[in-house]
Amino acid sequence: MKKYVAYFRVSTLEQGRSGLGLESQKTMVENFVTTNRGTLIGSYTEIETGTNKKKRIEIFKAIDFAKKNDAVLVIAKIDRLARNVYFVSSLMEAGVQFIACDLPQATNFTIHLYAALGEMEAKLISERTKNALAIKKKQGFSLGTPENLTDEAKIKGVEAIKAKAKNNQNNIQATKLIIEYRGQGKSYDWIAVRLNELGILTAMGKYHNSTSIHRLFKRYLEQKKG
Repeated sequence: MKKYVAYFRVSTLEQGRSGLGLESQKTMVENFVTTNRGTLIGSYTEIETGTNKKKRIEIFKAIDFAKKNDAVLVIAKIDRLARNVYFVSSLMEAGVQFIACDLPQATNFTIHLYAALGEMEAKLISERTKNALAIKKKQGFSLGTPENLTDEAKIKGVEAIKAKAKNNQNNIQATKLIIEYRGQGKSYDWIAVRLNELGILTAMGKYHNSTSIHRLFKRYLEQKKG
């Protein structure tokens, strides 16, 4: 029976205390281990704040424990490390086998590639946002608070976002499968993993999770009622 060590990561102290995001990760890992007839011999949870993001003490504990017990390090979602080359490099240098539940076929190399591209994408997005805001400010626009928008502008903005999401081809394709799988009694976590395996991503080109699946299904039910 294969042994697994789980590594969970939440982004703020509040999330760690309340369990927001953490329970979903635990469910995915537990389902994965059970499906693969393995045994979970340990778990480590990283609670990150704005000041300790680079330390990540728990990951090294998890790596060490996995190495000593000849176990596979398992994470719930690849997006938990997709923008963190430091994390991936630590794993590769340690020589520990690791796997992401939502993309189990990914190798160490492909995950490292995801990390490098994700980190670059994050920097580019940040730079573009800063440049766009600087241009708007020079043009005399007031920035920074929702109060700067009129009620009409807010309503139009929400309507535009909903319309864009409704007509997105990724969402259309995903929704069809979600309806089918929910009819078979499949869970949101299971459906998320399945869509990721099929290469059907979110409207933003990201990997699905239980939240994105639930959101699409809820939208479908609301449209059906309307």
